[in-house]
Amino acid sequence: MATLDGEFGQRLQRALAMLDGKGLPRGTSAPLLYRWLWKLGWRMAPPPMAGFASTALVSGAFFGPVWGLMMWLMLWRRSQMPVGMVLLAAVLFGLSMGLYGRWNARRRGIPLWRDFQG
Repeated sequence: MATLDGEFGQRLQRALAMLDGKGLPRGTSAPLLYRWLWKLGWRMAPPPMAGFASTALVSGAFFGPVWGLMMWLMLWRRSQMPVGMVLLAAVLFGLSMGLYGRWNARRRGIPLWRDFQG
């Protein structure tokens, strides 16, 4: 999964094992985007252990450009759709993912990364 060495890599592996024990699928505890970022050396908490703002920012920042490009290629280049719609969709998606992530973590008793002792 994560190829980070050192203290962060060990802590991440312990966190992912704990999330597996809570019944979270690996696609939720370590989505592809996060696995890529970890391989690039980013030291980020797994999404269920991240705070609302972190989850909202990462989700929205990734979703906006990817979804916007796909929509432009499939539909919007032939219409007069304003670019602001992509930004609005990214913000709404990020907010919803942040809210869902925190709700799901509380429901399952998952601590925040800063509180995780591992």
